[in-house]
Amino acid sequence: MRRDYFALDVENIDWIDDGGDPRKPLVRIDFHGPPELLRDRLSKDDDELLDAAETDVAFRLQGSIDRSDATGVVAVTNRITGDFVLELNEDAEDVLRFIRAAREHGRASGERDGRYRVEISIEGEPLVSYEKSTFLVYDAGGSLLRSKSLIPSGVEL
Repeated sequence: MRRDYFALDVENIDWIDDGGDPRKPLVRIDFHGPPELLRDRLSKDDDELLDAAETDVAFRLQGSIDRSDATGVVAVTNRITGDFVLELNEDAEDVLRFIRAAREHGRASGERDGRYRVEISIEGEPLVSYEKSTFLVYDAGGSLLRSKSLIPSGVEL
């Protein structure tokens, strides 16, 4: 599936820089392609849509994290099969800011771990909504950057 089929928008993260009240970060991913492609990838064998526990969200850098123009690929995967559901290119700075907001929201809300919401739609029509607490970040070589990732306490990887 082509990365340019997707548009990503985030909300509730500006407070992290301007000292506002913490709000749960939200990422909206809108698909603009053949609907059956996304539905198929987001479905189990019985054609039911995957739930939050059956998906993972990750970001893999395409170069050094130290570069001011660092970019990478955001991916949602099927946790059961390991198959990619979707991928899209994003700036590393934006993704890391989102993760920081999710981590701080978790601390401020007393949930202990970071939290965020992912909403995926097709041409603006809601398809799935996931409450997530894990967002893994990998360097260009595929090594986990634990300090940059959002990993709930008690989870071993």
